[in-house]
Amino acid sequence: MHRLTLGDFELTAVSDGIYRLDGGAFFGVVPKIMWEKKVKADTQNYVPAGLNSVVVRTGRETILIETGIGNKMAERLVRIFGQPAKLLDNLGAAGISPDDIDIVINTHLHFDHCGWNTVVQDGQLVPTFPKAKYYAPEGEWQHGRLQLERDAISYISENYDPLIKTGQMELLHGDREIVPGVSVKVFPGHTQHMQAVIISSSGRTACYISDLIPTSAHIDLTWGMAFDVLPLQTIESRKRYYAQSIPEKWLTMFTHDPNMPWAYVEKDEKRKMVAREVG
Repeated sequence: MHRLTLGDFELTAVSDGIYRLDGGAFFGVVPKIMWEKKVKADTQNYVPAGLNSVVVRTGRETILIETGIGNKMAERLVRIFGQPAKLLDNLGAAGISPDDIDIVINTHLHFDHCGWNTVVQDGQLVPTFPKAKYYAPEGEWQHGRLQLERDAISYISENYDPLIKTGQMELLHGDREIVPGVSVKVFPGHTQHMQAVIISSSGRTACYISDLIPTSAHIDLTWGMAFDVLPLQTIESRKRYYAQSIPEKWLTMFTHDPNMPWAYVEKDEKRKMVAREVG
């Protein structure tokens, strides 16, 4: 568990555990001889990937950003990715119960980002966080409904459709302030409508940048994933993000880093991107 203060806010990184991804898919066109200097693959070419959520306590609201893989994946997906299902345990270890969550924000609706949105209870899908208002991009939901060959596997409707049906999930159209100090901003690339969550308090800013920059090993502009549906847009969105986050010294939060949930991304004396750990 990692915790820090950001102005008047408190941020706590909580994990749904470690799952596995194919190294080639995780690093796209980057040659293995290069990416394996940063991340070691096993004999099947799998690399460990984190499932990092962040709890933001503003003093008024308790906000959960992202809900991991969850515990209800089909067996065929469990065989591929694993299903650690640690989020509720780790929230409990941080002193947070599902009833404590006021707001849940999904950056996009891939299964490894919204799996704990719902759980099965007495044979019915119910919200894991019963008192929370959920937010997700409307364009993500529309895209997921298409079930296109390219990424149908990534969208599992039981993670969000029950919440939309009851009105507990609000679908967002572009950039939006959720509560004072917490807003979302669209950064296309990984998906067309993926949104980052920007947290600001007392002159300090942190950003849950989601799959635009999934780990500290992906901070170079061209180190994208094969999962990105708009890889050239990923580069442009990273440029736009760094143009503001580096000079303003934003804390960048990584959704899939198994060891480093957040860091300050900077340029060294050779203008190379580096991730400076917190603490």
